Amino acid sequence: MSKWYNEAVFYHIYPLGALGAEKENNIQEALHRLLELEGWVSHLTELGVDAVYIGPLFEAETHGYDTRDYRLVDRRLGDNNDFKRLVKVFHEAGIKVVVDGVFNHTGRNFFAFRDLKEKGEASPYKDWYRDINFGGSSPYGDSFSYSAWRGHYELANLNLYNPSVVQYLLDVIGFWIEEFDIDGIRLDCADCLTFEFMKEMRRFTEEKKEDFWLMGEVIHGDYGKWANDETLHSVTDYELHKGLYSGHNDHNYFEIAHTIKRLFDENGGLCKDAVLYSFVDNHDVDRLASKLNNQAHLFPVYALLYTLPGIPSIYYGSEWGIEGKKENNSDDPLRPRIDINDRNFTGHNRELTEFIKSLGRVKKENADVLTGRYRELMLTNRQYAFARYTEKAALITLVNNDENAADVYIPLTFLSEVRTAKNAQTGETIEIQGNGIQVSVKANSAVFIRIE
Repeated sequence: MSKWYNEAVFYHIYPLGALGAEKENNIQEALHRLLELEGWVSHLTELGVDAVYIGPLFEAETHGYDTRDYRLVDRRLGDNNDFKRLVKVFHEAGIKVVVDGVFNHTGRNFFAFRDLKEKGEASPYKDWYRDINFGGSSPYGDSFSYSAWRGHYELANLNLYNPSVVQYLLDVIGFWIEEFDIDGIRLDCADCLTFEFMKEMRRFTEEKKEDFWLMGEVIHGDYGKWANDETLHSVTDYELHKGLYSGHNDHNYFEIAHTIKRLFDENGGLCKDAVLYSFVDNHDVDRLASKLNNQAHLFPVYALLYTLPGIPSIYYGSEWGIEGKKENNSDDPLRPRIDINDRNFTGHNRELTEFIKSLGRVKKENADVLTGRYRELMLTNRQYAFARYTEKAALITLVNNDENAADVYIPLTFLSEVRTAKNAQTGETIEIQGNGIQVSVKANSAVFIRIE
């Protein structure tokens, strides 16, 4: 039986941005902004969302990834009781909750690093961080040097080869499961974590909660090294992310089809047994509407996101087609404040919003085949058809990135028997002609055909 996360539609919220939090955490008392997200539940339900990934949440200094306290909700967002209440509200609506796990590094005000600064070699935490050298100094003037994430010395790398550090982090995970009943963790910088730590985490979380989901942020490489039966359930599919927008900008569906073959081909794909986390934008990359040369391509891109192999995720606000690009080395334009009742955002592109809602319905109504096998059926630069199928049924997706409508013949010889073909959105019957079907697809659009 397929796990909940392999069939889910995710919604990604960067709460510090979405809720308009202060850039620096220098406030004294918790501000109860998290409760505002209760007002998003009906919107998420209409979108067909099954799970929210909300993070970072841990008490931090600035952007949320410079952790100050792993057991506290960031006071700019609220307190632990606020989040406990929010999880309960999401769960009552049938929505799972996943949070960020920032376990590669801490901020400089984390208790262990503070103790190290104060006591130096006498600190019991001197082995909690990587490459500590008391014969050197840091850019902050410390009496020691240390390893930092990508040279950002406000992010001190934890020593995951130290059993005490590993046990501390496992206790933190146990706390979040027991205290808040979370359903999964998205692991920040998963490509920097040790594989042994990820294996320990997998064993620990499965004992705590059988269907607990572990997903890692990985940019490049053989995703199957991280996503497998021993380490993580899934990782971010940055390779497909790139192909989805550039394949449309270049009118080149071959790029997308090649990516799918490279990752998921049954005869040697890098990730043929893994289900990757698919996205078109997130809190670290430009919004899809800003990356596409032609915003009409938003429609075929989202059609592919929902029906190609992978777990589709919507980044908050992009369902309205909002734009956002990094400026002056700042991610702030990617992480705007959004009031769910502000029509300047929620009315930005209603046609796209309604289309994404319809994709949610297509996904749920065809869940039996959308976790099935993949088969490429037809491919040109501007039209692309593929099937997700089992022995009993199939869903065919046909996308068109051209400025003109297209008539396409799609072969059905991959199925041993075909009785009916219907448009999965309208229910309209499609005539079967010999061993295939003739389908019309509008300009910059998609068609979904259910075969049984």
